[in-house]
Amino acid sequence: MATQAPNPPTAPADVPDSLVRSVERFLYEEAELLDTWRLHEWLELFTPHGQYQVPSTDRPDGDPTRDLFLIQDDRFLLEQRVNSLLTRAAHAEYPHSRTRHMITNVRVRDIGGGRLAVTANFTVFRMRSGNFDTYVGQYRNVLVQDEGAFRYEIRKAVLDLDALRPHGKVSVIL
Repeated sequence: MATQAPNPPTAPADVPDSLVRSVERFLYEEAELLDTWRLHEWLELFTPHGQYQVPSTDRPDGDPTRDLFLIQDDRFLLEQRVNSLLTRAAHAEYPHSRTRHMITNVRVRDIGGGRLAVTANFTVFRMRSGNFDTYVGQYRNVLVQDEGAFRYEIRKAVLDLDALRPHGKVSVIL
């Protein structure tokens, strides 16, 4: 069953600065995993029931239970996506694009039960075959803390783009 990420925090962070810094470090380390195509390690950042979502550009606040999403992967589908991206069969990503994930304005809110609502602005630059694509948006994630480590319950990348043109697709992990 799909779960929806909570709305972004509107009040100042209600968690200690040390926890915010730990979440920032987690996001930066995740970006490095994606930029270096260490996708199997990236996959380990998800809980067994974790989800990766990218809503359509025309319904950024859509509900995954009734609206069309560009990507709506549960853990099983996410494993399939990772395995596919790492083979020659993924023509859009072979050879792999060069990417650079930039993360700013990290906000953290405790939503109870060991869960954190984390929002951050992102820009992902994708370079491949002489083309340069830019994806801009906001992460709306739910993290759980398990023995000091963070794991994604929901990793949602909401694009600020009006449409996917000129890109036409999302073939990298945002």
